Amino acid sequence: MLDRLTTLLPSRRWLVLTGAGMSTASGIPDYRDPDGTRRIQPMRIDEFRTSAEARRRYWARSYVGWQNLRRARPNPGHLALTALQRAGVTGPVITQNVDGLHQAADTTEVTELHGSLARVVCEACGEVTSRAALDARMAAANPDFVGTGTEIRPDGDAVLSALAVDGFRAPLCTRCSADRLRPDVVFFGDVVPRGKVEHCFGLVERAEGLLVLGSSLQVMSGLRFVRRAAKRELPIVVITRGRTRADDLATVKWEVPLQQALPALAVRCAGVAAAL
Repeated sequence: MLDRLTTLLPSRRWLVLTGAGMSTASGIPDYRDPDGTRRIQPMRIDEFRTSAEARRRYWARSYVGWQNLRRARPNPGHLALTALQRAGVTGPVITQNVDGLHQAADTTEVTELHGSLARVVCEACGEVTSRAALDARMAAANPDFVGTGTEIRPDGDAVLSALAVDGFRAPLCTRCSADRLRPDVVFFGDVVPRGKVEHCFGLVERAEGLLVLGSSLQVMSGLRFVRRAAKRELPIVVITRGRTRADDLATVKWEVPLQQALPALAVRCAGVAAAL
């Protein structure tokens, strides 16, 4: 498989679509088992918007989870993708991840399809602040809060007991004082902004191939770009563990950990690309 991809990838410029499997080697788990079954039930946007108790629970869990997420660093897969981009093998990256690790690895032209946990927005007045600043405010407002998460989630959340959440003071907007702060991400049940979707479709239209990394493509937000690439008859390479909803559309499917596959491809393909 490595030989086949070494021949295929440097022959054209690839648009990249990444999912949660890209970050598992950085200590951030994904949502699904290899068979595509969701093993983590994330908070839905309707619950977050309609329940002050749900928002308090979310921010208590996020306060704990963020301490782990902010320490996460790019893994060899992230760094190898940057090397492939610098070699001219890959181009822009559409990521479904909200952890910022592609940018931390110096990958450029990254579109964050589902937003970023590094930003917080007030739904009441539109004020945008950094997650780091909010973390400091939550620490000051909850000096005696001690929470130990039993499981860290891909969205920076953590599993806490109901008892641990009791008494946590959820943050308020510094501009309008509303209890309407949310991370600048697309929750489950929410929709990706139309402008961002159209931008990503434009990237597919200009691509010469689509490289899918670490995504099961179980949700339409990412799957639609694979389907558009297939409609354009572009070659589609999928590297991930387990089945995806686009297995029947893939030109090549390779089930291998990305932290192993991508460094090997970077070494092989960068040399080939330089020789073309």
